[in-house]
Amino acid sequence: MKESKEIIWLEPLQENLRYRFKNIELLITALTHSSYANEHRLKDIESNERLEFLGDSIINFIVSRYLYNKYPNYPEGELTKIRAKVVCESSLAYAARKIELGKYLLLGKGEEATGGRDRDSILADASEALVGAMYMDSDFETTNRILLENFEADLVYAISKGVLFIDYKTKLQEHLQKRAKTRIEYKVVKEVGPDHNKIFYINVLVNDKVVGTGFGRNKKEAEQMAAKDALLILGEIDE
Repeated sequence: MKESKEIIWLEPLQENLRYRFKNIELLITALTHSSYANEHRLKDIESNERLEFLGDSIINFIVSRYLYNKYPNYPEGELTKIRAKVVCESSLAYAARKIELGKYLLLGKGEEATGGRDRDSILADASEALVGAMYMDSDFETTNRILLENFEADLVYAISKGVLFIDYKTKLQEHLQKRAKTRIEYKVVKEVGPDHNKIFYINVLVNDKVVGTGFGRNKKEAEQMAAKDALLILGEIDE
């Protein structure tokens, strides 16, 4: 078992995920990129690749079962197309950013220096590994419940709009970069609820003027919703 200091460091991630690991070693392994394991091979540290293999199969099955039950009139071919859109690198990376997974990854020096902490491929792999770790720490039904509690709304939106998950913050930044001397800032205006189930309310400001508001279960989600609100007001996207 790792020292209590290291476990405390992982508390915010477990709160974002809304699942607490009984075996913290599984979580740490899920966060360990192969580059870090290779740099510390004398310490016999395991990378997250085996958990990633397991998590990939579990995610595919959970999404397949969800689509099968949710859309009873859809033919097999249509369900396959939807699953391919939902279970892909960009959507898994989106899911990782939503729970701020990148902050907790254990990366080698080279990957750290080249922006690996926010690279889609690394985040997607870590998402799969995290699901594999959760399954090994609990059971299938618990893993299924946690995933749907965190991401069902995103699944429904992506399916209904026929698009993958949208990074509203990046979309807003790209829109505003067309203007000269534009400064974007996200500010927490209030926090509501207990620590284990807190809701954050955030304003997005452009040159000190509020242009959108949003809320979410963590700051990243609230920022995305604030950026979406700003894009709606600016007429850049439809509801």
